[in-house]
Amino acid sequence: MQSWIDKADVLLEALPYIQRFFNKTIVIKYGGHAMEDEDLKVSFVRDVVLMRYIGLNPVIVHGGGPQIDDMLGKIGKKSKFVEGMRVTDEETMDIVEMVLVGKINKEIVSLINQRGGQAVGLSGMDGNLIRARKLWIPRRGKEVEEKELLDIGLVGEVESINPALIENIMNNKWIPVIAPVGVGPAGEMYNINADLVAGKVAASLKAEKFILLTDVEGVLDGEKKLISTMNAEMTGRYLKEGAISGGMIPKVNCCLQALQEGVKKTHIIDGRVKHAILLEIFTDEGIGTQIY
Repeated sequence: MQSWIDKADVLLEALPYIQRFFNKTIVIKYGGHAMEDEDLKVSFVRDVVLMRYIGLNPVIVHGGGPQIDDMLGKIGKKSKFVEGMRVTDEETMDIVEMVLVGKINKEIVSLINQRGGQAVGLSGMDGNLIRARKLWIPRRGKEVEEKELLDIGLVGEVESINPALIENIMNNKWIPVIAPVGVGPAGEMYNINADLVAGKVAASLKAEKFILLTDVEGVLDGEKKLISTMNAEMTGRYLKEGAISGGMIPKVNCCLQALQEGVKKTHIIDGRVKHAILLEIFTDEGIGTQIY
């Protein structure tokens, strides 16, 4: 009997959060180990379906870097990166589109539909969802001048998001699943960093929450301890002091930009933990880092 009472207590703990976030938009950047482990895939999909059934509006933006690497390897093409960005020629762009739009996106949609949800797969080309422009990379250690900018091919940055398309899908109780491929002014396709797309999507929808799934516990301090909550001012100080470093810097900056553009709260959480999203949203403690 006690085990059933404990389960009821868990539901009651979640009730205030369900009430608070009812009909609110939650944008989730789905990537990392959570996309590769079969158990975690199922766990993630079930969490998203549950969110939709209890009245939240989840929006998924997914990555797919490792899967792109695998496919490029199969055709004998080695990935090259500059400042963490994949150099993308036309052949690579074809692979990126095939993997992100044709394979991963459809797989996520199918998994959601198999477990009782209703999902729609989108890329930036659908309804001009993601308008993009070419991204030029400043050469490290140089001033940003035209002659010092590096051309890394068909890599883009977000110029604008068409939120009306996403909102129409959500209004019909469907779950949007977005691949981070944008379209340029001449109809050309661009490969765009999924974190950046997710942040811009969250900002365009004025989302209640923007959640980044990663392969780490969250943001750690200088003693490698989890920072559970930070405001924007504290986050900026940690960045300046070097307490936040490496691959966490662009993720934190992505969160700060989303906050500046109207997102209420952002979260960096460990996607390797089963039900990570539910634990972060619906429990008092949470499991990752909240930046507000």
